Amino acid sequence: MTDLVTLAELGGPLAAIGGAAYARHAHPAAYWSTVGLPLSVARLLASYSSTMDACGLTVEPSRWRALAVRATTRREIRPVPPRRGVIRPNSTGLRVRLRLAPGQEPADVAASAERLRHAWGVHAVYVRDVKPGVVELRLVGYDVLRKVRMPRRVDGGLLRVPVALREDATAFVRDYRAVPHELVLGATLSGKSMYLRHLVTGLAAQSVALVGIDCKRGVELAPFAPRLSALATDPDEAAELLPVLVKEMEDRYDLIKARKGIAPGTPDEEITSDVWGLPDSERPVPIVLFVDEVAELFLVATRKDEERRDEMVTQLIRLAQLGRAAGIYLEVCGQRFGAELGKGATMLRAQLTGRVCHRVNDEASAKMALADIAPEAVDAACSIAPELPGLAVVGDTSGGWSRIRTPYLSLADAAATCRESAHLVPDVPALTPFRLYIPPVPVEASGTVTVPRPVTE
Repeated sequence: MTDLVTLAELGGPLAAIGGAAYARHAHPAAYWSTVGLPLSVARLLASYSSTMDACGLTVEPSRWRALAVRATTRREIRPVPPRRGVIRPNSTGLRVRLRLAPGQEPADVAASAERLRHAWGVHAVYVRDVKPGVVELRLVGYDVLRKVRMPRRVDGGLLRVPVALREDATAFVRDYRAVPHELVLGATLSGKSMYLRHLVTGLAAQSVALVGIDCKRGVELAPFAPRLSALATDPDEAAELLPVLVKEMEDRYDLIKARKGIAPGTPDEEITSDVWGLPDSERPVPIVLFVDEVAELFLVATRKDEERRDEMVTQLIRLAQLGRAAGIYLEVCGQRFGAELGKGATMLRAQLTGRVCHRVNDEASAKMALADIAPEAVDAACSIAPELPGLAVVGDTSGGWSRIRTPYLSLADAAATCRESAHLVPDVPALTPFRLYIPPVPVEASGTVTVPRPVTE
């Protein structure tokens, strides 16, 4: 009887422990909000000073502070940690600001991020420089990339698309004004197409002309045709479309040059060197060019194809070099992109500021995307598992990089968004011949037929 009572008493705690373990694995967000957050805050408050001391982030107190301690207490003079601000919890972790002591720098705190993670029982710790002398610790409670949930509030705007979630639980926003051109690499089923869908649907609601080159007979971009201003589905059509884009770019430069024939008395704010300085009434709409499977533009079989290839590559390079000021931006996608593609490939890649590398089939492909801007990111790209589609490493020419993951978006939902925003296609006369004809959606016949009443006098 006593044994039965003991088992009954232990049943409640064991069930609670088992439920918490299940919630931590199956519902990490709920576990963090109910169990993980209070525990981590308690650990941080209880061990803050000792943890900072163990990480080497304490300094000797100032002379006045040491004199005050000696005068008021008999305690030993100990090193002091950085001054801690208010703890701000959220649904994915918590944030806290630290005021660094004289002689410390943000790199000192970043070097101890792994130690802080283990000491406070969180998934990861990231350090952000807020202002001189102040850093922000962003503690992430669980792996937010395992099941992506985009933040509710994301700063958007023209040519700004929240497309993925970073590993520090912030949104990755594709900003074409800041990073005009981008290279997206990834093997089959790596999530490259999902990334492209989010870009197209995000731009579909904006006043932007979308142009596509999809040499796979349009299987990737054709579903978005109602919103596209132009679409080329094979190299021959691409060879006709690219010169038109180059001519459009040159016309826009002529418009800018005409505005720079500055008349006496022209206000300073009207003097410009790109389309964004033009008045709203004169500014042409931005153009975003999506190139899917760019290697198809480089492959040649005959001498004639080689001449066509050289012309197309030259035009792409010109768009990459000069398109930003004319409001033309490139999104180049492929499985591999290197010098082995042919003449001009390396030069084109050098003009693509942003880099996104999904799972690739070999290390050389990761090096093509990231080695020239962030060598340490190559190993991170090579370690992406096949069971995590949409996971990628993103970087730019500043040398910074991070892991991101794109949320799932079905092709049907993306195509429906493009159909609903078809009325927003801007009028770009040069691109009109390349726009696909979209037949009207047939109306399904119902089971009953309604006969209208005859009109009587």
